[in-house]
Amino acid sequence: MTDQVPFIEVRHLSKYFFGRKELFRKETRAVKAVDGVEFSIPQCQTLGVVGESGCGKSTLGRAILRLHEPTSGQVFYEGKNLLEYDKEQMRNLRKELQIIFQDPYSSLNPRMTVKELIQSPLDVFSMGTRKERQEKVAELMEKVGLPLEFMNRYPHEFSGGQRQRIVIARALVLNPKFVVCDEPVSALDVSVRAQVLNLMKDLQRELSLTYLFISHDLSVVRYICDRIMVMYLGKVMEIADKKELYENPCHPYTKALMSAIPIPDMDVEYHKIHLEGDVPSPFHPPSGCRFHTRCRYATEKCKACVPELKDVGCGHMVACHLFEEA
Repeated sequence: MTDQVPFIEVRHLSKYFFGRKELFRKETRAVKAVDGVEFSIPQCQTLGVVGESGCGKSTLGRAILRLHEPTSGQVFYEGKNLLEYDKEQMRNLRKELQIIFQDPYSSLNPRMTVKELIQSPLDVFSMGTRKERQEKVAELMEKVGLPLEFMNRYPHEFSGGQRQRIVIARALVLNPKFVVCDEPVSALDVSVRAQVLNLMKDLQRELSLTYLFISHDLSVVRYICDRIMVMYLGKVMEIADKKELYENPCHPYTKALMSAIPIPDMDVEYHKIHLEGDVPSPFHPPSGCRFHTRCRYATEKCKACVPELKDVGCGHMVACHLFEEA
């Protein structure tokens, strides 16, 4: 049986942001937001991306969609390298690649009604007749749980959860195959989060969607994702199936993140791992393993050599010298 081509495959993807050249400095400083990231996503599955703020999660999602042009690397969608597409080819492909933005308050134009917001992608691509577009908007509003009488209302008249439903409907109106979900529930109340997450899972099954789900909430990622990738300062530390990652975290950074998850049981004793210091500046990332400045197990080898992301069994990938030696 031949191996199937991954639906989404990212190879050595990097995105650097270059600042202005400073006086008396020979080189322009660069923020290495994403640095040599590799992973793949099978069709109709969800890959979760977790890590502290500033680790490059959102930049990664935008670089895959070429909302930020990658500095180097390759992004394969159904076996085709997106970075080889010209502007017009990429525009036509936008119908299949969409994004749900993090903030439902700032991602919606306050001067447009719900109908205009959801219908705008159909207008941009001139899809269908006017009647067909209106029917499509009504269909999507029904799917995301918005009453049709809300169609002519404006964003300021809705709650956070309702606004996020509008954002989801707008992202799905073109029938995409791949959706980048950039912290879609971080701005919502806990009670509303569950509703939106259940909605996204239902829509994934119904519409055969593939998700890249970005979040800093490990409990949310555990609920909705099939595999989880842990990032730190632009690098991948660990990738594994969610059950394997939660039961057997290998990287010290992953273990620290897992220990921070609150357990709602007074009888269960757990030990939180406290990371010393702050995340280093992306202008001057540490040499070797980028986590070594905060790792209690760091050795001279960690300071000198960048660890490779290696498979330690069952698709569990880890980038750690200590684990290699163990």
